[in-house]
Amino acid sequence: MPEKVAGYWDRLLGRIGRLMASRLDQPSSGYVPYTPSDFATLCETLLPGDVLLIEGRERISNAIKYLTQSTWSHATLYVGDRLTAPSDDAEPNRLIEVNLGEGCVSVPLSKYETYNTRICRPVGLTQREREAVCDFMAARLGLEYDLRNIMDLARYFFPTPPVPVRWRRRMLALGSGDPTRAICSSLIARAFQSVHYPILPEVHRLSRGLDTGYGRREIMHIRHHSLFAPRDFDLSPWFLVVKPNLVAGFDPHQLLWHEEPEIEGATR
Repeated sequence: MPEKVAGYWDRLLGRIGRLMASRLDQPSSGYVPYTPSDFATLCETLLPGDVLLIEGRERISNAIKYLTQSTWSHATLYVGDRLTAPSDDAEPNRLIEVNLGEGCVSVPLSKYETYNTRICRPVGLTQREREAVCDFMAARLGLEYDLRNIMDLARYFFPTPPVPVRWRRRMLALGSGDPTRAICSSLIARAFQSVHYPILPEVHRLSRGLDTGYGRREIMHIRHHSLFAPRDFDLSPWFLVVKPNLVAGFDPHQLLWHEEPEIEGATR
C-alpha cells in the first residue's frame, strides 16, 4: 500500500475510533447511585497508593460490568498531594486514571463525589514502595492511546453479548490493542507489578495424576497487565477493602430506628 494511501487510511481509522470512543463515554440513561459515598469521610480515609473503584455510568461501563460480572467498571489511583497544586483556589488533582479517548489524566476527587465507590488498599508496602507506585502513574500523565483498532472498540457497543459466562471475561482481551489497554485497569496493574506487588494469582490446573491433594494447587504467576479489570482489585486476596464509615468509627447503638406501628390482626 502506498505511503500516502496508508496515511489517509490511518487518519480515517483514527477519526472513526475517536468518534466511537466519544459515544462510549456518554452517560447511559437511568443510572442512579444506590449508596453514594460520604464524600468528606472518603477524603479523610484515602491514602496514597489506594485504588478507588468506581461504578461508572457511561455506556462503556455497562459493557464492562456485564463482561466482568461486577459492580465496578472503572479504577483510579489515589496519589494524594504528589501532583503540582493549581495556581488558583481550584481543587487539586489527587486521582490518576486512564480514560478512553483521553489517555492517562489526573482528576480531582470530587469528580466521583456522587458515585458508588470502593477503596482497595495494598497491604504491606513500604512508604517508598507506595511512592514508587504513585510516581509510576504520574510519569505517564499525558500518555495517549491509539484508537485506530476500531474492532477493539466495536465490542463495547454490544454490552450484553449472548456468550457463556465463562467466556465473557475473555472478551475484554479480544484484540488486546490500545483500546483494550485504555479501558481495562492495565496501567494501575503495571504500577503495582513494578514494585512486585501481586494482584491476582493465575491458577494452573495440574493433571489429575499429579494432583495429590484435595484442592487444586495454585502457582503464583504475574498475569499480563492487559487482562486486568477493575473487579480484580476487589477480588484480590492482597488488597484490603476499606469502608470509610467503619474506619471513622461506627456505633450501631447511635442509630435511630423508625418504629413501624403494629397493625391489629396482622400476622408475621
